[in-house]
Amino acid sequence: MSDVYIIGVDMIQFGRFPERNVANIGAEAALLALDDAGLSIQDMQALYCGNLGQANAMVGQRILQEIGQTGVPVVNCANACATGATAFREAWMSIKADVNDLVLAVGVEQMGKGLLGGGGGGKGIPKEGLLGSATMPAVFAEAGMEHARKYGTTFEQFAKVSVKNHHHSTMNPKAMYQIETPLDTVMNAEMISYPNTKLMCSVNVDGSAAAVLASEKKTKELGLMDRAVRVRASVLTSDPWQERDLVMPDVNTCTRNAAKQAYEMAGVGPEDIDLVELHDCFATAEILHYENLGLCKDGEAGRMIDEGATALGGKVPVNCSGGLLSKGHPLGATGIANIFEVSTHLRGNAGARQVDGAKIGLTHVIGLGSACAIHILEKAA
Repeated sequence: MSDVYIIGVDMIQFGRFPERNVANIGAEAALLALDDAGLSIQDMQALYCGNLGQANAMVGQRILQEIGQTGVPVVNCANACATGATAFREAWMSIKADVNDLVLAVGVEQMGKGLLGGGGGGKGIPKEGLLGSATMPAVFAEAGMEHARKYGTTFEQFAKVSVKNHHHSTMNPKAMYQIETPLDTVMNAEMISYPNTKLMCSVNVDGSAAAVLASEKKTKELGLMDRAVRVRASVLTSDPWQERDLVMPDVNTCTRNAAKQAYEMAGVGPEDIDLVELHDCFATAEILHYENLGLCKDGEAGRMIDEGATALGGKVPVNCSGGLLSKGHPLGATGIANIFEVSTHLRGNAGARQVDGAKIGLTHVIGLGSACAIHILEKAA
């Protein structure tokens, strides 16, 4: 089976674009990624599109209507917050299976405002308000408080995640918000669901990101190996059955399982990772995922944030883009946007936020429901 390489990757600046539609937003990122590879849509053998909010609207085909209808297969993916990463993985798998040599993956979303989750709509007794809250702020607040109960993690330690990520965003021109948020500002912001204040919650924005993937043979034919990024691992998991109280969703197990598989596939360990873009949908989530990804032992995540180990210049910088807390979280685009960020560092093109000497990076997204996608990327040259 061929190794798979990213030979073009880009994203638009995340923001709010009420005057545009989802296909138009997705087309912009697609063209940026194609330009980055020096190719056109006529060169692509397939398109894999990730979108959640309009999953029944054949968004991939509508993107081709914007940039060129070439008759290639189009696969539309919807997989909660792992939607974009799932589209990327499907593109990767088509090359690993020797079906394609050159494919395009696009993730795109237009978001509304307000809290995610809790809508229900099904029959029967709703859990919301009776057995616990199903809104995402409440779910990840519960998970954070469970971590605090077990390990003594403090409100201040959770808040420091937001301080770090907002600082990183000031060096990322593609982030929605590029502002500093001092610790007292974060802790005194409007409380959404303790311990997550408003500044500790991810931003609902519109956005898109795209990547061009190629086989090793095609990458060499195009003369792009010197700037290519090798995909060393691509893993997708869901929750296994377990004997536990499902009123409080498990936000950890599918990540731990995916991380174990990804490290084995890549032939590396957490100690080999130079930077991470992980799913900080809430500040509490980032703390949990330090441990879920094996960046530290259980119970040591609070100390990692206190010591600056995950800040730019630290042992393993996390969310140098600003993360979902500041860059924004357009659900269908996030997975590929994370891949863009890590790829940019591996290429040495991240500017002021560049992780020096970065050779191997990891991206992670999790969608409750459940789906977790992890990719381990390596500087090819």
